[in-house]
Amino acid sequence: MKKETMGTKFWKRPAMDRRVFFRHTGAAVAGSFFLPGRTLETIAQAGAPVKGTAKYVVFVNMTGGPSHTDTFDLKEGAWTLKEMEPTTYGGIRWPRGLFPVLAEHMDSIAVLRSVRTYAVVHGIMQTWIQIGRNPLSGLSSIAPHIGSVVARELGDKTKVLPAFLSLNSGGGPSQGYLEPSTAPFYVNPGGGGLGNTASPVGAAGLDRRYGLLLDLDAETRALQEIGPVVGEMEQFNLTARALMYNPDVDKVFVYDATERARYGNTGFGNACIAARNLLRSNLGTRFVQINVGGWDMHTNIYTGGALNPTNAGSVGRTFDLALGRLIGDLKADGLLGQTLILAMGEFGRTTGMPNSGAGRDHHMQQAVMVAGAGVKGGLGIGRTNDVGSVIMDPGWSRNREIRPEDIEATIYSALGIDYTKVYRDDPLNRGFALVPTNQGEEYGPVDELWGA
Repeated sequence: MKKETMGTKFWKRPAMDRRVFFRHTGAAVAGSFFLPGRTLETIAQAGAPVKGTAKYVVFVNMTGGPSHTDTFDLKEGAWTLKEMEPTTYGGIRWPRGLFPVLAEHMDSIAVLRSVRTYAVVHGIMQTWIQIGRNPLSGLSSIAPHIGSVVARELGDKTKVLPAFLSLNSGGGPSQGYLEPSTAPFYVNPGGGGLGNTASPVGAAGLDRRYGLLLDLDAETRALQEIGPVVGEMEQFNLTARALMYNPDVDKVFVYDATERARYGNTGFGNACIAARNLLRSNLGTRFVQINVGGWDMHTNIYTGGALNPTNAGSVGRTFDLALGRLIGDLKADGLLGQTLILAMGEFGRTTGMPNSGAGRDHHMQQAVMVAGAGVKGGLGIGRTNDVGSVIMDPGWSRNREIRPEDIEATIYSALGIDYTKVYRDDPLNRGFALVPTNQGEEYGPVDELWGA
């Protein structure tokens, strides 16, 4: 697909897919977020049981849409390279040749194979999986990133680092209407330290200038009637100052060539090192997102730099090395049991034999890898047909496909956050549900990940 539109290729999709897409999109635009007959108060007071096994989340955003049948829901046929080395671990069929380092940690890894997206449009679904709701809906204009909700719920303003860090991303969904302190803090780590945290006049000069600023602004800060903006700006300055000339922060973002090489000498590898160090530091970060691109493989999916198991520099192999090292290091530190790791894209790719370009196009079926936080290793939830195009058995209590909102609820539950909560301070005065409901369909965590 050269361009994502509602054109010819959309109308060639199965009628059921089109009906589901329009049903959810239309309902959300109309504002139908809550079940008929259920009041917001009822939802807010539901007090759903939560897992509470995680202190941290590492969300690996595989931008472009990874081929689920070559990765987390491996299917074998005439297209399968022998170098993929399909191997069974518990209830999971795994491409050991493509993901050899992750294969060493299958005792900590589970896969969700009954995940299905709403659309195959990059922009729409990239936003959807990050805010946990339809980006075309009435509340999307104020909707925060999942990480910002985590920052509001669990952030500690006495800590040095923001609660939500986004690595290797120049932008994306923000904190929506939530407080500025919950916004994603964007960093592209390279091992040389945290950028923009030094002053041309040095530490002593900065302290003098900052002290002068505080003196000049003292009267303004004392005027309560000005509103919260002044206080927010002051907090912003204090937070920024705490990051500067801070040896504890340096320990997170400074690492040598040997460590970079161990993680693959890639941007994704550097981000995984930073994520590990963030969790080790306990400086306040609770939600880490890592973006890793290159998964939009319309051509030559098994050759060159795509999913070539014989090329250590391919997207698949470099992904495996860095994420496998992260899981291994967290396991050695004793932090994996406190950390929920998810790896997913916005959708999957076409199944069976590759297309005429030896690649795979966009497809609604997808799969998600989950690890840590007490998740049962070697567990495969859901079952698809022989080529991975449709769900044969959802494999979980709700007996339907797993949607992005269910992933969102799973994240909140793992962190001990009541996913049924409704915020009452939204500017539209409609009540903002952390996890929305839509057209009579309620979403919830995939508790089966913990063997429930």
